Amino acid sequence: MRSLGLDIGDKRIGVAISDSLGILASPLLVITRKSDDDDIEAILNLIKQYQIENIIVGLPRSLNGTFGPQAEKVAAFTEKLKQSSSVPVDFRDERLTTVAARDLMEEGRSKKPGKHKKGEYDAAAAAIILQSFLNEAHPLEYPPTESDGDGEKY
Repeated sequence: MRSLGLDIGDKRIGVAISDSLGILASPLLVITRKSDDDDIEAILNLIKQYQIENIIVGLPRSLNGTFGPQAEKVAAFTEKLKQSSSVPVDFRDERLTTVAARDLMEEGRSKKPGKHKKGEYDAAAAAIILQSFLNEAHPLEYPPTESDGDGEKY
């Protein structure tokens, strides 16, 4: 089951996609915001292109867990998206995902820290949001158990 993750901001929408097994999320692209209609059309095109079966949207809560003005904007946009598509949409708390994305990208780069284009973190933040959903939907067993061929695990 392939899923799409969205990190919706005022200027950009970070987009991530899962693998076809629904195990791993990867940054896909960043949509530069134009209008709700144009942005929804871009998302609908991705849904069709990648045969998306569900969408996970990051909902920006305040650090104390309350919903502020940005969360209301995201909820309003998401409601328009729901009306335009039959694909189910779910929300995930996105507190500090952009900070986490920035930190991960800085650690993985050999370039000087801070030399990233605006919006580079948005798709990575969407991947973090989507990965949290995937981890809940398909928790990995650790340590993995193996079978000896007789059906018994060792």
